[in-house]
Amino acid sequence: MSFRKRNTVIGVAGAAPQLQQTKVLVPGTRPSPHDGRLTTSTGTSSLDQLLAGHAGLPVGTCLLVEETGTTDFGGILLRYFAAEGLVQGHSVHLLGFGDHWRRELPGLASEGRSKETSSSNASDSKMKIAWRYEALSSRAAPSHSAEGMAPFCHTFDLSGRLDESVAQGQFYTTRGGGIDSSQSLFRRFISDITTKIKSSPPTCIHRIVVPSLLSPTLYPPSACHPQEVLQFLHQIRALLRQFPSRIVVMMTLPISLYPRSTGLVRRAELICDGVVELISLQQQPQHHIDRNSANDTKAQGLFRIHSLPIFHEKGGGLEGSWVKEDMSFKLSASSGLVIAPYSLPPLEDDGPSNGPSNENKPKLDF
Repeated sequence: MSFRKRNTVIGVAGAAPQLQQTKVLVPGTRPSPHDGRLTTSTGTSSLDQLLAGHAGLPVGTCLLVEETGTTDFGGILLRYFAAEGLVQGHSVHLLGFGDHWRRELPGLASEGRSKETSSSNASDSKMKIAWRYEALSSRAAPSHSAEGMAPFCHTFDLSGRLDESVAQGQFYTTRGGGIDSSQSLFRRFISDITTKIKSSPPTCIHRIVVPSLLSPTLYPPSACHPQEVLQFLHQIRALLRQFPSRIVVMMTLPISLYPRSTGLVRRAELICDGVVELISLQQQPQHHIDRNSANDTKAQGLFRIHSLPIFHEKGGGLEGSWVKEDMSFKLSASSGLVIAPYSLPPLEDDGPSNGPSNENKPKLDF
């Protein structure tokens, strides 16, 4: 009677024990808490928390930011997105602008100011959690400020500029100054990105920044044709499918010139993975930066979510109750662009009214 060990696999001689493979994450990335896909930060912490539960923008997706009016809040989001990539060591590819756009990126906030901002955000979140669950949540939730770990999303200061010593990534730009009839601006941009990706290491993350798509003041007239724009967006989509773990895209679109009811914009929204809209309030001055935002709760605009990066092939990402709420945003120099639920400010007393005074009103005794 023959005996065989229970631990050995039948038919395999000398089966070796399976070794657990440890996955090394690229700097500036982390797995999604929902499905484990690779995500990176947009540079705006409040925007990361709204992206369909991924706590960041999934790599291999495209986010379209639409904006109404003459403000440029979407451009500020792009600058945070590019600054975060340069600090994390990613390659940033810019379309349309020159090197002066790189010199306008916000600088890193000082340690004292970043600690104050994080402590204020932590105090607000603690008020929303019951005191008896606070100890359990602190044990279960991982610490983002652990020693030896770089922050996923940095804190920037709009009053400063990004220093060259802090920027570890590469910055590339493709301008539309020299108009070449043989190759359009979009094709040269796609060609440059493809060359840089193939020549870079496989662990390098590439951030594509497209500001003010379809703007006639930034791009040549040929770049505003629907055929050229749609072909460019499909080429971006092809790059995302070819390099799903190395590319992330963010672009802005002025819908005051091209409303959402037009077929071109609707088609562009279908091609992109996520679409959000910034609606600035007209009573606020343009590019207003509040340096004392801790004492000011006035919103500078409304924030609408039209679509978000889906969870899986069957959809998902819009089941949360926060999507149904009215969102708003405000801009400050220390904490940047903060997105929060919209609430009406309290009514202020404008002074004595024309009606009867309070002295003539009868008093009610209880």
